[in-house]
Amino acid sequence: MLLTSRRLRAALLVAASATLVAAVLPAPEPLGIGDPLFPHLGNPGYDVLTYDIAFTYRGPNTKPLDAVTKIDARATERLERINLDFTDGTVRTVEVNGSSAEFAAAGEDLVITPRQAVDTGEPLTITVTHTSDPNGEAGGWVRTTDGLAMANQADAAHRVFPCNDHPADKALFTFRITAPAGLTAVANGLPVATARTGGTTTWLYRTRHPMATELAQVSIGKSTVVHREGPHGLPLRDVVPTADRALLEPWLKKTPAQMAWMESKVGPYPFETYGLLVAQADTGFELETQTLSLFEKSVFTRGQFPQWYVDSVMVHELAHQWFGNSVSPRGWADLWLNEGHATWYGSLYAEEHAKRSLEKHMREAYAQSDGWRAAGGPPAAPKPAAPGQQLGLFRPIVYDGSALVLYALRQEIGKDKFEALERAWVAEHRDGTATTADFTALASRISGRDLSAFLKAWLYGEKTPKMPGHPQWRSEAPASKRTQAPGVKQPRKR
Repeated sequence: MLLTSRRLRAALLVAASATLVAAVLPAPEPLGIGDPLFPHLGNPGYDVLTYDIAFTYRGPNTKPLDAVTKIDARATERLERINLDFTDGTVRTVEVNGSSAEFAAAGEDLVITPRQAVDTGEPLTITVTHTSDPNGEAGGWVRTTDGLAMANQADAAHRVFPCNDHPADKALFTFRITAPAGLTAVANGLPVATARTGGTTTWLYRTRHPMATELAQVSIGKSTVVHREGPHGLPLRDVVPTADRALLEPWLKKTPAQMAWMESKVGPYPFETYGLLVAQADTGFELETQTLSLFEKSVFTRGQFPQWYVDSVMVHELAHQWFGNSVSPRGWADLWLNEGHATWYGSLYAEEHAKRSLEKHMREAYAQSDGWRAAGGPPAAPKPAAPGQQLGLFRPIVYDGSALVLYALRQEIGKDKFEALERAWVAEHRDGTATTADFTALASRISGRDLSAFLKAWLYGEKTPKMPGHPQWRSEAPASKRTQAPGVKQPRKR
């Protein structure tokens, strides 16, 4: 194309201006949104609305996948640079609002310099063509015997795809997964379409509710999708190794009744579907990925745990769909709201269905509480995990130690008001994020009295307060060597 002299001068001015901006910008650096437990996690300046992520899996599961991540967002401040969380993959190209952009790595950030700054309030579309490497050692992709699955909690989604990797910024997701014929690909949400081309199949899934990046799930393998119906006609789907379909059915068929039980406690299920993803992998944990919880096959087949405990783990991950997924933590110090509630309902289910005394469980937890607080900090002010060991954040204090807080609260305000609080919590914050301060304010409102001092002592105190109704309970000295949850061989729930 030929340029007139006027257009040429204008183009040169734009180019010179862009060069000047590039010259005065500081060197790229990793940013964060100020979460004290993960200082470089998340990025300021924009709000993600949707992710559209395409993966092409050719196998084997040690080979990086080709991927394209498209992010639609809105700028919340003027952006001359845009930081995304991303590492463990190779970036090939980046576009911002349809134009190619420069990019560089800084720490675990992908730092993008668009041709033109994005002003506050403007729409922002970022398209990154990249690889997604399943060979990392810090989470993200999990290699199974027949393919891959995801385990992104707490900070590993950015090891799979570029994102704003903090639960404070939830968004809608679309996944497009291309895999060889003979494999089944699944993801969060509901299936939208399937297309077969030559020797490959492309699967399209979309969520109907916003999701935190840590809860994303994609599985590729020799799987069978088992369909059944839950309460009120809710579509349930389990994804299991094809060879183990019959073996796993006695466990899978429990979900509708467990779902009905949870609804009786806290109200309607908050999402469009639910099910179990049973993976042939040894992860050491089970994980509440949104609408499709990840379980190791061995939990159901090895017989190392009693049936009542496996049932409680299933309910634990199901409860997370309300507590942690629908209502997500604003910051990682609010993790106790996720794990404390999931542990609470798993324990309550064990009491009602297997006669495992909740009071006895809580008394055992109380005996260990001071030790847990000394080792990991109080429930709402946990100590940071050691560098490179982010899963160290998932300590007993955020499980049984936090369920103990809920037990104390129920003792203090009574069962009826406690149950009203639980229902109000998940209803008022559905599809959003919330903080410990929000929970304290709602508890005070529902109970009809100021509970800030009571909950402050339980959530932030170095020592465990006296248990309402049980002043005789005692906590052991912090030197106790017992750190696991009582009655459990090893921590398995996340």
